[in-house]
Amino acid sequence: MAKQITSGLTELYLKHEIEAQKERYAKATKAFCEFFNTDDTGLRYFSAPGRTEVGGNHTDHNHGKVLAASVNLDVIAVVKETGDGKITIKSEGFPVDEISIDDLEARESEKNTSAALIRGVAAGFAAQGLAIGGFQAYTVSSVLKGSGLSSSAAFEVLTGTILSGLFNRGAISPVTIAQIAQLAENVYFGKPSGLMDQMASSVGGFTAIDFKNTKAPIIENIPLKFEKFNHALCIIDTKADHADLTAEYSAIPNEMKQIANYFSVDYLREICRADVILNINLLREQFGDRAVLRALHFFDENERVDKLAHSLKNGNFDDFLSSINESGNSSYKYLQNIFAVSDHTSQAIGIALNVAEHALARKGACRVHGGGFAGTIQAFVPLELLKRFKMDMEKVFGAGSCHILTIRSIGGTEVLPNS
Repeated sequence: MAKQITSGLTELYLKHEIEAQKERYAKATKAFCEFFNTDDTGLRYFSAPGRTEVGGNHTDHNHGKVLAASVNLDVIAVVKETGDGKITIKSEGFPVDEISIDDLEARESEKNTSAALIRGVAAGFAAQGLAIGGFQAYTVSSVLKGSGLSSSAAFEVLTGTILSGLFNRGAISPVTIAQIAQLAENVYFGKPSGLMDQMASSVGGFTAIDFKNTKAPIIENIPLKFEKFNHALCIIDTKADHADLTAEYSAIPNEMKQIANYFSVDYLREICRADVILNINLLREQFGDRAVLRALHFFDENERVDKLAHSLKNGNFDDFLSSINESGNSSYKYLQNIFAVSDHTSQAIGIALNVAEHALARKGACRVHGGGFAGTIQAFVPLELLKRFKMDMEKVFGAGSCHILTIRSIGGTEVLPNS
């Protein structure tokens, strides 16, 4: 098995963040010891980052392509191995969760809970013949819930990284951890999702992923210093409510797969745009125009991911920004995940995009971020406009709604907080 991978604070955080992060880990250590009534002997530390989707909006669930990046907001855990066969996780600000590793069947009563995610990840490890065991953990998250940065995926990846580190010498690949995490979210938590969120959190950095074969996705890390392009990555939280939107999210993969099923395949990746165009009248009649438009978005968005990755690798940032804007345009017009048709009066994402476009003054780029319907937008903002851009966005959505992020090159990892 591979050697345990560990990271120091200087590898995970910016130089000006180090002292604050040391304090954060120390505070979490104290909270762990107080909650579990123990000392700090044998403690270990783990981290998993949130992610930002750069391109490939709603393509992964149909085995498409995505470009994602892990960000400098993460979930950390203070951990101690136990011999009691129980996984006990206390997350700051939330009730404690406890599961037995001898009882890993999915429970309907646990749907939409963190206990379901923990049980699902443990079950995924066990199903693959990987070692699991009991441990106690105290977690602290800076990944904002409902921000489109995938706090649930970070939590799942964190749990898998802990199980890998404690019981498998850290040898479980990031891809395997991501796949297990997706299973936990889909089957145990009850939320339909593709593999992008978990993969981006687990792998780290700018990552182009081709999900044509989800059992062996093609992963390409794109090493670059994003700051050389003199733009900031901003995530703007519109603070819209995600409640009761599961049906809206589910409809996207379901409608795409309806189109695929017409051609006797399971996923759109198994056909091409020409197939849809040649049969478009029959498809419109049988499945409706929205399903057809969403399928057409899928094919175009797949091509854009290749363009985005190529632009980054070759330093063509203007082309990169152009493709980001094209992606946002396609999501608005064809994918149609900007607002929920069940509540057409609530269109916070549309408001955010309008304000952002005016603030950018035909520079930079902006688009819906993540699942859509509510939540966040993403913007690439020229540094000379950043102060004014943040001010304009926060006038509408409140102080602290515009988050200026950096890209983290490392995914889920064990941490050495003193290095």
